[in-house]
Amino acid sequence: MSRYRFFASAPRHLGSLLADELSRLGLADSAETRGGARFVGDIEDAYRACLWSRVANRVLLPIAEFPVTGPDELYSGAREIPWEDHLAPDRTFAVQLDGQLEGVSHNPFGALRVKDAIADRFSARHGQRPSVDPHDPDLQIHVYAHQGLATVSIDLSGTSLHRRGYRGEGTAAPLKENLAAAILLRADWPRLAAAGAALLDPMCGSGTLVIEGALIAADIAPGLQRDRFGFLGWAQHDARAWTRLREEAQIRRTAGLARLGSLRGYDQDPRAIRIALDDLARAGLAGRAHFERRELTDCDPGRAEDRGLVVTNPPYGERLGRDSDLPRLYARLGSVLQERFTGWQAALFTASPELARHTHLRAHRIHQLYNGPIECRLLHFRIEPERIDSDKPRPLAPAQRGEGAIMLANRLKKNLKALKRWCRDEGIDCFRVYDSDLPEYAFALDLYSGEDGQRWGHVQEYAAPTSIDPARAHFRRREALSVIPDVCDLPEPHLFFKIRRQQKGLSQYERLAETRRFHAVKEGGLRFLVNFEDYLDTGLFLDHRNIRHRIGAAAPGKHVLNLFAYTGSATVYAARGGAVTTTSVDLSRTYLEWARRNLALNDIPTAGHRLIQADCLKWLQTTTDAHRYDLILLDPPSFSASKRMRETLDIQRDHVALIRATMRLLAPDGLLIFSNNLRRFRLNVDALADLEIEDISHATRPRDFARNPRIHQCWLIRHG
Repeated sequence: MSRYRFFASAPRHLGSLLADELSRLGLADSAETRGGARFVGDIEDAYRACLWSRVANRVLLPIAEFPVTGPDELYSGAREIPWEDHLAPDRTFAVQLDGQLEGVSHNPFGALRVKDAIADRFSARHGQRPSVDPHDPDLQIHVYAHQGLATVSIDLSGTSLHRRGYRGEGTAAPLKENLAAAILLRADWPRLAAAGAALLDPMCGSGTLVIEGALIAADIAPGLQRDRFGFLGWAQHDARAWTRLREEAQIRRTAGLARLGSLRGYDQDPRAIRIALDDLARAGLAGRAHFERRELTDCDPGRAEDRGLVVTNPPYGERLGRDSDLPRLYARLGSVLQERFTGWQAALFTASPELARHTHLRAHRIHQLYNGPIECRLLHFRIEPERIDSDKPRPLAPAQRGEGAIMLANRLKKNLKALKRWCRDEGIDCFRVYDSDLPEYAFALDLYSGEDGQRWGHVQEYAAPTSIDPARAHFRRREALSVIPDVCDLPEPHLFFKIRRQQKGLSQYERLAETRRFHAVKEGGLRFLVNFEDYLDTGLFLDHRNIRHRIGAAAPGKHVLNLFAYTGSATVYAARGGAVTTTSVDLSRTYLEWARRNLALNDIPTAGHRLIQADCLKWLQTTTDAHRYDLILLDPPSFSASKRMRETLDIQRDHVALIRATMRLLAPDGLLIFSNNLRRFRLNVDALADLEIEDISHATRPRDFARNPRIHQCWLIRHG
């Protein structure tokens, strides 16, 4: 059987996705190329691509390529092609020309020259010529002109493959079917569907995302409902191969429908819901998905036990017109997802990332796609508060707030007034304003200032116990986030919110988002980069401010070691304080890069300041730096476990051995500063009786953390 090279075209930025799809279909040598993907195979392989590709626009079989410098060369080259091998004289054809050709100002003229060449060849050789039918031809011919070459192909798909055959009357700004499928593929819907997950679109319009989701979940070939393909009128059409493929697809459809899960689409427009139901029936899926008219604020999973993917394409003002209500619409969407879709994943397709910010959701992954000529983003979210809730609820209007909001506002004002003079006298720019002062509002609020006068607020709510009504807790959360910007004079986008829960195992180290947005803030005449969105902590522990000052003051002329260095803030203090050398050890490449940037931000040269990526436990055992360091900061986490660590660290269990291993590196007259944040930690003084130990916990606790006496503990340790 003959083998050919085929080309499948794709929407912009989807060539790699199409190549992966063709490879999964078993098509050989699938690879992304300009405008789509290429593959190698026989005619049945091309039919398979036409039937099963969810992403492709067209499947083309190139039959000739020749140089062209103008319309005359295009005519002569096209006339040399043996068209009688592809088209009977009594059939119809049409020509489409894309690309650019010298001497052809508009492509219809170039297409006309190809039509003339085909007609003239048939007239000269057979005395009869096929007719041109631009609307429903038996054979669609495609010509692509680029850089002096013309490639002539048989369009095996005919009309664009995005036309599945189920869409009837459309709503405003509908998604093309293959773009909807691409969104679902990028959102990992095939894997989720195979695991029994649900799919829901809260603003479904005519239901394209839900219907495409059903086709994917039920393993239904997207071309199974089409009644026309370009190869059906081709002279070399293999009817037996096509019949085999359709029969196989029917069998797979029957099996797939039996395992179809929950699929739902909601929309406030009753006309859109009627269209969605009609399209669902035309797709052969009547009763297989649920469409219902609902306001966005009334959307819910349908069944409490369902988990899966929320996917939606909300309006973004390009085609539907700019609308001042759009920010509020996105804010409502964010609130609905946070309040009712815990444990779900979400994918939001929009041309306006700025509008998407109003959802207060943090995307962990972003894809660039195009809706026609409109550049768009596909934002992926995890709605998982059991890991960490970094999604900020929308604030309340003044009339919606209760008496508690007034009490909270008064307490914040009182705290700010009390700290104002202290901050000014001490030169403190980043500080804690509030820490569960009122039991009903259990959160901590830190304010950060930058050199340009910008200010940011970082709120960490302590997770409410299960005895607290979740609805009441959520209302208080919204009250707090309404009051803080007013009292603290913060722009609303500069207030960041997280829920701090007890972290277990590896979850304590997981990244929350991937915004990579850093802000330079001030402390003690130095500058540090903080990130309010991607991690549970910002990169600068404010309660360690006094410890850092001690290190800076003790550093002149010293060799300094910073273990579990995190983002290197203590290293910056030591280097700026006059340390001869510094060595910073941490397992995380991300944190060490952060430390390197903090050093550079303070104009600290790299010479003499080592950054070592290593498991601190292993490094302590293997380093040859015995008795080298005059000043060591040992500030380990309470618990640590990583795929790259050979063993776990439990600071209560392991602190004696850890301190002993560290003391081996301390110079005879050196100083070890040992600190940790485990609230119930007890230093085993008896096991360290030969060392000189001084508890300085109280002295290292800043005034703004005075309400929390166990925020950290700290000791000075010397050789006995």
